[in-house]
Amino acid sequence: MVRHRFVGIDEAPTIEGAAVVIDVLRAFSTAAYALHAGADRIILVRRLDEALARKAELPGARALCDGPPRAGFDLVNSPARVLEHELTGAAIVQRTTAGTQGAVAARHASPLFCAGFVTARATAERLRDTAEVSFVVTDGDEDLACAEHISALLRGRDDAAPFLRRAARSPAAANLRELARHGFPGVDARDVALCLTVDRFDRALEARDEGPDLVLRLAGR
Repeated sequence: MVRHRFVGIDEAPTIEGAAVVIDVLRAFSTAAYALHAGADRIILVRRLDEALARKAELPGARALCDGPPRAGFDLVNSPARVLEHELTGAAIVQRTTAGTQGAVAARHASPLFCAGFVTARATAERLRDTAEVSFVVTDGDEDLACAEHISALLRGRDDAAPFLRRAARSPAAANLRELARHGFPGVDARDVALCLTVDRFDRALEARDEGPDLVLRLAGR
C-alpha cells in the first residue's frame, strides 16, 4: 500500500523520497500546455529577478510570470495565452507565487513531479511502484482536491468528478472568472476550463535538479 501525506510549501523541505507539487490554477497547468506544445524545458525559479537573469543567459529563452504582464517577461501564467505563442524548442523560465515556490522548496525530492488535473493520471502512472508519496499543496482547495484525486488513483479509485467539482467551486476559480470578466491582463476566460480538463495529456511533468537549475520536462525525456 502506497503511503501518502499532504504538506504545504513550508514543509516541502522535509520531504524524503517522492513528491508531487500541485498547482492547478495555474502554474503547472500552464507548464503542461507549454511543454506539450513543444517547449523544450521549463526552468523553475523562486524570484522575478532570478527569472530575468536566467533568461538573459539563455539565447532565445522566454520568461513567464503570474499576475499582469511585466517588463522583460514574454509570457503570462495563462494556458490559453501560452497556446497563442510558438514555443517549439524554447526554454521557458517560470516564476509564480505558489507553484514554482513549492517546486523549488521540494527540489531535493526524488522523483519530483509537478501536476494539475491535466496530468493527473499520467502522474499517478509514474508513481505506481513508489512506496511513499508526499503531495505539496501550494495553494487552495483546488490543489488539495487534485492531490486527493491522484492519491485516490494510486489506491485504485477512479472518479475525478467530485474532485473537479470542488476545484471548479474553489475561491481561486471564482477569482479567475471574475478577473477574466473584468478583462484583467494576464487572465483569459478560457483558463479555468483548460486547467480543469482532466487527463488532457498522457505524459507527466518531471522536475530534476540540474544544478544550478531545477528543470521541468515531459517525463521520459
